[in-house]
Amino acid sequence: MKVFIAGIDGYLGWALAQYLTSQGHTVAGVDKLLRREWVAEVNSMSAIPIYDHGERLAAFKEHFGTDLDFRVGDLCDYDFVESFIGEFQPDAIVHLAQMPSAPYSMMDQKHSVWTQVNNITTNMNILWAIKEVAPQAHLVKLGTMGEYGQPNVDIPEGFFEVEYRGRKDRLPFPRQAGSWYHQSKVHDSHNTMFASKIWGIRATDIMQGVVFGSRWVGMGDDPRLATRLDFDQSFGTAINRFCAQAAVEHPLTLYGAGTMTRAFLPLRDSMRCLQLAVENPPEAGEFRVFNQFAESYSIKELAEMTQEVGSELGLDVQIRHYENPRTELEQHYYNPDRDNLVKIGYEPSQDVKSEMKLMIEDLRHHADRIRTKMDILVPDIRWDGSRRRSEVIEPVR
Repeated sequence: MKVFIAGIDGYLGWALAQYLTSQGHTVAGVDKLLRREWVAEVNSMSAIPIYDHGERLAAFKEHFGTDLDFRVGDLCDYDFVESFIGEFQPDAIVHLAQMPSAPYSMMDQKHSVWTQVNNITTNMNILWAIKEVAPQAHLVKLGTMGEYGQPNVDIPEGFFEVEYRGRKDRLPFPRQAGSWYHQSKVHDSHNTMFASKIWGIRATDIMQGVVFGSRWVGMGDDPRLATRLDFDQSFGTAINRFCAQAAVEHPLTLYGAGTMTRAFLPLRDSMRCLQLAVENPPEAGEFRVFNQFAESYSIKELAEMTQEVGSELGLDVQIRHYENPRTELEQHYYNPDRDNLVKIGYEPSQDVKSEMKLMIEDLRHHADRIRTKMDILVPDIRWDGSRRRSEVIEPVR
């Protein structure tokens, strides 16, 4: 199949380009390289060094024996989007090209508005390009489990049956976003569902859990092929952040009581799930939703697992509770469904600790690099719009 990856330079995009190529697919993609700029803006960098565009392409050709059509371009520029997609004529488009950070979107007025404009515009441009020049293409749009919020009922895969005043219907499950970023993703879900209804577009909306990990099996040891791994408060997801902190023996920054529950999956599972979605498209006009995750854990459980793995590696890993800078429930019910991907072949990984161990071992090679950014490990972006470093609320243990 021919697969177009929007956001091909990112954490998932660069790994996916390699993974799908290794599975026999023809890949092309676009990226404006903004993730590099955003992370630099918050005074951070990838814990694992990443190479520039040209060096990555050279390594890709050496490793896979084929050129990768990876163009630097702006998905907010519709003429560019329409031209590239029309030229490539993909069977599937995997849309990863959005600003993915809740904290970054909550920094101030400028960042919240920019997040909404950028994310919604890129998705709309891709929808229109499919309609105009690639109507056969299947859109695999990366959403997030965070769109659902923290409902006090089970979370279905996109839709549920409801009875109200004696009548029944199958309706989209309510979305309750927890940040301006997540709100933009809710708009994307609604816009994509609407495009499927009026234009007959094939679309899969991936409600993805929090991804962690530094590699997938088969990535190889060429450092030019490594994907990025962020550890700052804005772009470092919980386990990645904890493992980077453990690698340099910085106390793990646990927000509040840490009882908030989230869905997680390793990077290798994300690659496999996206492959399954691409290779098993829906019917024309069908809008389907996959909840994509392996297991659910509280953040406190993940910190304790990181501490245990770090101890096994001879590291002194402590856990420190900080004021929670976010507005969220710390005690809540959480039980999402996960059936649709399993039906088409997904076998969820369940050994989180092994993945943590591999990641910490990778990160220890770059400990000096992480230590140069120790001052950014405590959060200061707050959901009330202020900028104040969170205070310790419980001693190190």
